[in-house]
Amino acid sequence: MLGFKKKHEFNFVEKGEGEPLILLHGLFGELSNFDSIMNHFSNKFRVIGMALPLYEMPIISTNIKSLAKHLEEFIEHLKYDKVHLLGNSLGGHIGLVYAAKKPSKIASLTLTGSSGLYESAFGAGFPRREDKAFLRKRIEQTFYDPKMVTDELVNECHEAVNNKEKLIRILRLAKSAIRHNMRNELPMLTFPTCLIWGKNDNITPPHVADEFHEKITDSDLFWIDKCGHAPMMEHPETFNNLLEQWYNKKF
Repeated sequence: MLGFKKKHEFNFVEKGEGEPLILLHGLFGELSNFDSIMNHFSNKFRVIGMALPLYEMPIISTNIKSLAKHLEEFIEHLKYDKVHLLGNSLGGHIGLVYAAKKPSKIASLTLTGSSGLYESAFGAGFPRREDKAFLRKRIEQTFYDPKMVTDELVNECHEAVNNKEKLIRILRLAKSAIRHNMRNELPMLTFPTCLIWGKNDNITPPHVADEFHEKITDSDLFWIDKCGHAPMMEHPETFNNLLEQWYNKKF
């Protein structure tokens, strides 16, 4: 992963030159989830991985709207005219909220495993904080292949849910994502939208992708087989090829 840059209150990494492509990670995501995208598309775009301040905002304003406002301020601060957005899970939701507010700033939107309609976080329930084995089983639901769940990933999630300040924010963001349903706003989105979904996504199941595709007028939907909630991690080459073909067709 590239070294972080800091401008004003914004932390990000970037690679390449061209139109900005901003990557938005999920609630338990890391910018390293997008390594393959940054490497693949840096010859076409200025690829920017934005570190969302999930744990830095005041608790009272830890919600989807505040994160979308943070994205808006980031884009304004760097004086970008139009941007391509790509978001996974909660990151897709944040991109949707911003795009609905500022459609004239959007060149394209790519959603993969995005919340905004329905999301089943951790499957049937929130993980018991003290139990790493239980936590591992819950994290495995994110992927088709359980081997994707490393000890490092389990330890990172275990640390987050056992930190009281972080846990409060995680719960607030999860509830905010459920409350902020985008169903009625989707038909008003007219910019090109690419949907890349895992056929075996247990968090935002296939019917969620179908509804996004149905309600967003200028959208294309692509499926990746034997793939869960984070296609860019589980099948990076397939994901990048699908997205590159879509960009070439649209732009």
